[in-house]
Amino acid sequence: MTDRPADRLAIAAAQLNPTVGDVDGNAEKVRRARREAAQQGADLVAFPELFLAGYPPEDLVLKPAFQATCRATVEALARETADGGPAVLVGTPWAEDGKLHNAYCLLDGGRVAAVRFKVNLPNYGVFDERRVFAPGALPGPVDVRGVRLGVPVCEDIWTEWGAYEDVVECLAETGAEILLVPNGSPYSRDKGDQRLAVAVARVTESGLPLIYVNQVCGQDELVFDGASFALNADRSLAFQLPAFRESVVTTVWERGASGWRCAEGPVATLEEGDRADYAACVLGLRDYVEKNRFPGIVLGLSGGIDSALCAAMAVDALGPERVRCVMLPYRYTADVSKTDAAAVAKALGVKYEILPIAPAVEGLEQAIAPLFGSLPRDVTEENLQARARGVILMAVSNKFGLMVVTTGNKSEMSVGYATLYGDMNGGFNPIKDLYKTEVFRLSALRNAWKPEGALGPDGRVIPESILTRPPTAELRENQTDQDSLPPYEALDAVLERLVEREEPIARIVADGFDRDMVVRVERMLNLAEYKRRQAAPGVKVTLKNFGRDRRYPITNRFRDPGVPVPPPENAAPKANRPAAAKSTAMDF
Repeated sequence: MTDRPADRLAIAAAQLNPTVGDVDGNAEKVRRARREAAQQGADLVAFPELFLAGYPPEDLVLKPAFQATCRATVEALARETADGGPAVLVGTPWAEDGKLHNAYCLLDGGRVAAVRFKVNLPNYGVFDERRVFAPGALPGPVDVRGVRLGVPVCEDIWTEWGAYEDVVECLAETGAEILLVPNGSPYSRDKGDQRLAVAVARVTESGLPLIYVNQVCGQDELVFDGASFALNADRSLAFQLPAFRESVVTTVWERGASGWRCAEGPVATLEEGDRADYAACVLGLRDYVEKNRFPGIVLGLSGGIDSALCAAMAVDALGPERVRCVMLPYRYTADVSKTDAAAVAKALGVKYEILPIAPAVEGLEQAIAPLFGSLPRDVTEENLQARARGVILMAVSNKFGLMVVTTGNKSEMSVGYATLYGDMNGGFNPIKDLYKTEVFRLSALRNAWKPEGALGPDGRVIPESILTRPPTAELRENQTDQDSLPPYEALDAVLERLVEREEPIARIVADGFDRDMVVRVERMLNLAEYKRRQAAPGVKVTLKNFGRDRRYPITNRFRDPGVPVPPPENAAPKANRPAAAKSTAMDF
């Protein structure tokens, strides 16, 4: 280990992509990043929160064998720092005195030189850390080559100054000179603005510069966008790393008369708004496929907007050679749908096949005819089409090992406009958290732009006719979605208030929305919980997704006060009520 004057410290921020549970693979990433940082002249390389385990590890960290593996790996990495190269700050689970902690370890001089524990454990939204970790005591700084670094872990900087268990205040009072914050901060729309506001507040209160190191990866429903940054003590931007891409960057920090300051750092331009949402969907799909070791994906390409956008995202994530698209037409499939689906496949360069489903549907109808007798046709027969398609796609998946991408959007999943064991069949859904109006916006966006590193073609990949044609499930003659649903512009606005904001019906109506429509949408939202519980996981991009963010009971009789509770929507028709009076495609 070489001595450095205490008025200079070269710090590498390692914004990398770990895999949950792959302790050996994550450790190799630490070694490679340390070598790269050494070539850049770094004294220290800092990794994100729980990097060795992967984040979030959930109940995996409760396994004693996993804890032991992480501990042994940390100790092995620590021994390697005897070579005189950069010190390492890395996150890992750490058991001590019968408690399991979310820890951040300093490895230097061939040993574990210091360990600090996360104090404030988030237990809201997508986080369940209090379930598996014990909070640590308020920490002091760690000494790195003569510089006292405070290492508050992620949530530890979200506590306001002067509050109970204020980690940053404690660190400032005990002599920290620079704050270095490891994070596992998942992406959601406008999250970057929130992070920056929190960082600015902590810098203002403490008078200390702050380095924010975040991981970049997809992990099940969550996407972590990286976008690591640092602020000088005067709140000016010291550096900004790119979003959605791995990066190891060393910056030099120097002590002057007014404290520590970054000598110079790169400032990347970040994707924002719809561009960030699109990039998040691509990264989430790519990592789900890669980390679960699928050779590729298959999806049903219907000629509609949802499947077209999913196909574009899949090609951007994996390349055209790993994407297989299947058109599954029936008697209600319009010629324009067939034309548009073929145009999407050609533009994306994917393998494309047409498998008519008439034999499957008609065979199913013949099989159940003795039971149904002369009962009139209704949603049952419509859903047979969706289920036949689902069975065929799953057969392709089984035969070729491809993962089925399901293509339902958040509007449909909110109100149950989807068929269980039909179009809901699949392993992952990149647009699960995008409302229908957002699907249209992102489709138009992709025709004019694609993210850096995307593997798909430039230019238009979704025909204009798909963008302008009224959405339809094509389960009966001349059907459109608006036969069963309010216009998507109104539907999505109401759903955003009901789902993301949890607003009462009275407030939504007071803002000008039709009361009957709002009551109907709220009812459909409540009734569809059982479907959402059985849906494939998908990328989170909004403030509150279906799944980790919003966990409603399926059996639930509470309704907005003042709204009468109707009979169950899916109850069997009574003798004096014709079956045709039942709702359409919302049923199962």
